[in-house]
Amino acid sequence: MSPKKLLPLILVGLLAACGKSEAPKTEAPAAAPAAAAPAPAPVAAVAADGGQGEALFKKTCAMCHQTGVAGAPKLGDKADWGPRIAQGKDTLYKHAIEGFNGNKGAMPAKGGNPALKDDEVKLIVDFMIARSE
Repeated sequence: MSPKKLLPLILVGLLAACGKSEAPKTEAPAAAPAAAAPAPAPVAAVAADGGQGEALFKKTCAMCHQTGVAGAPKLGDKADWGPRIAQGKDTLYKHAIEGFNGNKGAMPAKGGNPALKDDEVKLIVDFMIARSE
């Protein structure tokens, strides 16, 4: 088989692997001591969700969005994310939940992890936006 025919198969395999992860663990956050002042969060989205978006990102999305596999915009790359963020959160949520094939690459539905709930995908998108603005 020629390399040109193998490339799409390899990309599909990589994208399918993007979402392979364990189901997220749900644990109650530990209560902070009354005398201790809370540490400021580096990103407002992290503070708002208790770090859940970041944890889910690391389990499901980092494989593609840390390296740029198949055209995935890298976390923190303002040039890559700017035009996407300009489309609005609702569009980004839709593409992340339902999947999307664009000019630069493909996004599998829920990052290839159908076990993710829509609200969890939204937390991940919010985290990625906050780190990439």
